[in-house]
Amino acid sequence: MAAEVRHSLSEKTNPYKPVLVRVERVTVENDSGDLKSFDLSFINEEERFSFVPGQFAFLSVPGVGEAPFGIASAPEERLMKFTVKRVGSVTTALHELEEGAVIGVRGPCGNHYPFDKMRGKDVVIVSGGFSFTTLRATIAHLLTPANRPAYGKITAVYGARSPGELLYKEELRTWEKGSDIDLVLCVDRACGFDWPATEGLVPNILKQTAPDSANAIALVCGPPIMIYYTHPVLKELGFKPEQIFLSLENRMKCGIGKCGHCNIGPKYVCKDGPVFSYQELQGLPEEY
Repeated sequence: MAAEVRHSLSEKTNPYKPVLVRVERVTVENDSGDLKSFDLSFINEEERFSFVPGQFAFLSVPGVGEAPFGIASAPEERLMKFTVKRVGSVTTALHELEEGAVIGVRGPCGNHYPFDKMRGKDVVIVSGGFSFTTLRATIAHLLTPANRPAYGKITAVYGARSPGELLYKEELRTWEKGSDIDLVLCVDRACGFDWPATEGLVPNILKQTAPDSANAIALVCGPPIMIYYTHPVLKELGFKPEQIFLSLENRMKCGIGKCGHCNIGPKYVCKDGPVFSYQELQGLPEEY
């Protein structure tokens, strides 16, 4: 069971050494073209590492540098997926890659979503923007036929600024048509699109959807402003702090908790996170 795998990057002989992967497929995800997904295969299958949805890894481009990204694929998928927003030198170099290019990956880093706590429970997934990556991995993992019977009802509320900014559009259409997940898509503004789904902000749509909290776990990942306004809605719906798990977006440097760049009080996002329960976060400095 993938959720039981724990493979720590720091356990390797050299935690800073990447392994080589080949770019098998590049997909432009949004209308503005600044979000691309890269499906990667390991050059040497013996170097393939195990991971659990929620963890991240570093992609490196020779001569440019490396940067951390959430793993967007499920452990059951043959290719490892990363979705990258072009914002700086490393991400620009990645966006310029063509299929067949060879780059480096090192990981996995951090912890993962609490699949052990989710077994036998309903799962509520809340996400916005391009932070949907590790939750896409989570959904793909939960919907794997061998895994699906272990979980109850799956509800996902996913939103973006406009229809053209939603990720993984083909998969979203497939999930919408299926019966294994209740997927609610929304956009801030339809912006002239022929948009058949819901228009509105993610927290508001979550409130309207009103998933049952009685036997459920909520997973939340998105922009800070979305997370800020989602907490009160989940509380109003009856979710307790120990039922809510968030993936924190933070700037990480080494990935193994050595440089201290991502510490939050006594915690390191790259080692103790990026997934924290809301109960844990209540004991950390207020700015987080």
